[in-house]
Amino acid sequence: MTKPDAKHNKFSKPVTSGKDSILTDTFGRKHNYLRISLTERCNLRCTYCMPAEGIQLSPKEHIMTYEEIYTIAKEFVNLGVTKIRLTGGEPLVRKDAALIIEKLASLPVALTLTTNGVIVDKFIDHFKKCGIRTLNVSLDSLDTKKNTDITRRNYFEKVYQNIMLLVNEGFTVKVNCVLMKGFNDNEIIDFINFSKKLPLHIRFIEFMPFDGNRWNMDKMVSLQEVLSEVQANFKKEEIIKLEDAPNDTTKSYKIKGYQGTFAIISSVTNPFCDGCNRIRLTANGQIKNCLFSSKESDLLTSLRAGKSITAIVQKAIQTKHKIRNGMDTLDKFKQIDEHNNRSMITIGG
Repeated sequence: MTKPDAKHNKFSKPVTSGKDSILTDTFGRKHNYLRISLTERCNLRCTYCMPAEGIQLSPKEHIMTYEEIYTIAKEFVNLGVTKIRLTGGEPLVRKDAALIIEKLASLPVALTLTTNGVIVDKFIDHFKKCGIRTLNVSLDSLDTKKNTDITRRNYFEKVYQNIMLLVNEGFTVKVNCVLMKGFNDNEIIDFINFSKKLPLHIRFIEFMPFDGNRWNMDKMVSLQEVLSEVQANFKKEEIIKLEDAPNDTTKSYKIKGYQGTFAIISSVTNPFCDGCNRIRLTANGQIKNCLFSSKESDLLTSLRAGKSITAIVQKAIQTKHKIRNGMDTLDKFKQIDEHNNRSMITIGG
């Protein structure tokens, strides 16, 4: 595997000769974090991510090849991207996932991925070889039956054991939990206690609207509701607010004496748009400048025609809204039409 040039720190921004302005929007936000969806396929069927009837997959010829993924990623790195996250669907079900990881690991970026954890044990050595030390693992319930209900598959024990394996192998593990009222909101304290003797970073995510997931505000558990539950179960002096980095999507906390931490991602009730530095590349080669935007910019067609993609990228960044695709109030957000956006599985998180 080709290693980054020794003159580059793996996590430092490459010299771009002024091109980094292409990834800076009209509000001064620099987009140095690229999330790449490798596939629309998944080995789970999570209710908040995929409609019960499934989705219409993009034709195989419309999906980026590993060479195209690398070419586009390399161009983004040249423009100033310093971090790449691989998503899906489930990124590890793609047959050439190991090859893609190895190719991207040759770029001077921090490389990581989000996975459902079902087959992560097969990639442990490859992750180490490619310098991946941090993973996000989705787990929405610590109860076997409820986990089966939400994923529509019975893989809880496998995912649980793989989380333990990652921890034992020295990986930093962030556990993503989408909270839904009346379903798993009674497990908030259980999840926090999961991090008591393990260096896990629990991340509670507000339920968000996407095509087919039957979203409404009544199902959502807000940041304040999570904090109220925490405050009802721990003493004030035991709850420690941690410092959040400028581009963090989370409000992070720690319980005194616990090895791990917990955080809340409040895209609905307390959006973090001011510090947004993320760009999303879908498996079929479209970029989305906001998770809630229904508009996309086609990179793959231009790439296959031998044309530069830089102007398309710049226009996408320059047309980004200040807050949630223009939904700058909660009232506007409540009126969102979930069917105007893709289902989450085809966006890539």
